Amino acid sequence: MALGALVLAFSTPHVWLLVVSLLVALLLLLLWTRGWFASRMDDTQRDTRSMIDPAELRRLRELAEARKSAALAAARDSEPQA
Repeated sequence: MALGALVLAFSTPHVWLLVVSLLVALLLLLLWTRGWFASRMDDTQRDTRSMIDPAELRRLRELAEARKSAALAAARDSEPQA
């Protein structure tokens, strides 16, 4: 529709119709750009269902720390004593 308004603007002999057509073309182009940008942003927004709450994050950190400590203790126990 914006291209149609531009074609009308370039083919009309009346100045007032030229101005109106150019304004309509600009408005339609801006609306299309806004819609395109909004649809792109909807695709990239975070999924809040997959976010981890602070309590779960703390529990996972404690679990990782416990595994790390257990691995270090096992490595120390398996070293030969000289």
